[in-house]
Amino acid sequence: MAEINVVPYIDVMLVLLIIFMVTAPLIQPGQIDLPSVGQALNPTVAPLEVMIKRDGGIMLIDRQQGGKETAVTRDKLLSAVRAIQATHPDQAVVISADKNLKYEDVLRVLDILQGGKIKRVGLLAKPQDR
Repeated sequence: MAEINVVPYIDVMLVLLIIFMVTAPLIQPGQIDLPSVGQALNPTVAPLEVMIKRDGGIMLIDRQQGGKETAVTRDKLLSAVRAIQATHPDQAVVISADKNLKYEDVLRVLDILQGGKIKRVGLLAKPQDR
């Protein structure tokens, strides 16, 4: 007899098929916990610094442009900040001032920026050594 009897192989295959059909719904698929981020991966923009010197002069420091310093007057401050923020509307503005400067001078600059509807204005401070 030169033929191969395939009936036992078919029986084995049917038994394996039934076993897989019964156990497949019981197996929990593997879940991967992916890390999450708070926001999209947009590069952050360095804040624009408004520095008030001891003599009352105002300097704009744009760290996005390599830390270039530009002297401005109080009258031109708002237009200069708006011109820089035209390319980066989400850029924050921080005010730094000499510690011996009057508080009133810092508030004047803060009032100019807030009155001009500049968003994200803050004060820059050096951490205290302990």
